[in-house]
Amino acid sequence: MNDLSLLSLLIWVPIVAAFGILALGPQRAGMAKMFALITAVITLLLSIPLWQNFDSGTAAMQFVENIAWIPALNINYHLGVDGIAMPLVALTTFITVLTVLSAWKSITKNVHQFMAAFLMLEAMMIGVFCAQDAMLFYVFFEAMLIPMFLIIGIWGGPNRVYATIKFFIYTFFGSVFMLIALIYLYMKGGSFAIADMAQLSLSMIEQTWIFFAFLLAFAVKIPMFPVHTWLPDAHVEAPTAGSVVLAAIMLKIGGYGFIRFSLPITPDASGELAGFIIALSLIAIVYIGLIAMVQKDMKKLIAYSSISHMGFVTLGIFIAFALVAKNADSNMALEGAMVQMVSHGFISAALFLCVGVLYDRMHTRMIRDYGGVINTMPLFGAFFVFFAMSNAGLPGTSGFVGEFMIILSSFQANFWFAFLAALTLIFGAAYSLWMVKRVIFGEVKSEAVSQLTDITKRESFILAVLAIAVLFLGIYPEPLIDVMRVSVEHLIEQISVTKV
Repeated sequence: MNDLSLLSLLIWVPIVAAFGILALGPQRAGMAKMFALITAVITLLLSIPLWQNFDSGTAAMQFVENIAWIPALNINYHLGVDGIAMPLVALTTFITVLTVLSAWKSITKNVHQFMAAFLMLEAMMIGVFCAQDAMLFYVFFEAMLIPMFLIIGIWGGPNRVYATIKFFIYTFFGSVFMLIALIYLYMKGGSFAIADMAQLSLSMIEQTWIFFAFLLAFAVKIPMFPVHTWLPDAHVEAPTAGSVVLAAIMLKIGGYGFIRFSLPITPDASGELAGFIIALSLIAIVYIGLIAMVQKDMKKLIAYSSISHMGFVTLGIFIAFALVAKNADSNMALEGAMVQMVSHGFISAALFLCVGVLYDRMHTRMIRDYGGVINTMPLFGAFFVFFAMSNAGLPGTSGFVGEFMIILSSFQANFWFAFLAALTLIFGAAYSLWMVKRVIFGEVKSEAVSQLTDITKRESFILAVLAIAVLFLGIYPEPLIDVMRVSVEHLIEQISVTKV
């Protein structure tokens, strides 16, 4: 296998397998699950050479494939990864394996369709991170909505139709403006290659319009305040596996979009409007953190906490402009945003899986229905407390590293930015530990909790793997930072040069 075909294999192996699983039909549910798991593991194994053969000394795209797709419009099937995209591809393949395992027992209806939808979703998300042609990116960006729409709409909760339509309208509405911006850039430069778009000279007015078009698409995806309201509904209604993928990977596509499109293509407008984005990020961190505190549903609490933590990602990305203006170290802000994205992928996945474990046994997500779970599920209780502490940013866990890097960078830019951002450490501890206190600790209050059985070997394996990932990234983040360092430096060079 040569490097040229590696990214295509990562995209097309799950797609081909998904059609194979659909062909099995509803009668062979066991075979469909096994086939999906094997495919997810193969895709994970295929992503290992990305790390092994990746040259972290260059910012150039690697594992590049470039084939003419629609020559008349100069649209190419152009794939490649740099130090920013590659960790997110690896995160996608890693989380998908655990997601397939997590749905082993909980999904009983149309299992073959569910597993096929998940593999399709994995392929589209990998495609988003690998696409170096703007139209190819857009195709993957939109196509990803379809399997997620089906996952929530068919296997979701009682209000799933409302949640799916809201999810689809919000995300589709935002991306229409991105399409208009991409067509404008193509008309101006004659190329859909993202690298070519980054080279175009654009006036401040052009950059501002394009920036807002990208902002609408990516802000909904993250989701940023005030376009965040679709996320709690989607999470609450989605099956556990859907919530895991939504929080762990799909939200990261918004942050990745800012880094790949907004910053290099519209650096002047991004710098000019950075204060506006920083303000929205700080509102998300503080205000949404407060909303998380009053939630009665565990899934809603974790969903709001995700919005608050993703506020750190946009803060890190745009605080870099204030640091560039001051000739301060802006690398740490962008590296912190990337570490936060990967870390949040692990922690949010783990927390949604923990809620899924309880829901499978009790069929309720309401905090008031629990209490004293540690007495009947001691191993599960240990995992739940660990992940809640990680979510609160406990030093030694991955949740601390990215947030600390961003707070440190914010402090260099403006004391009040750092002060407001650091409030999340207090709020995060408050809502995470209050949930733990009411769900895990105390005396057993209900007959249902007293009948609970501890986690199975399959559930223990999934949570243990995520716990190791959270600890490893928390104690030794250097391998991840090394991979992205040169790509981040190149991005800072791009945003430091005016196009006007």
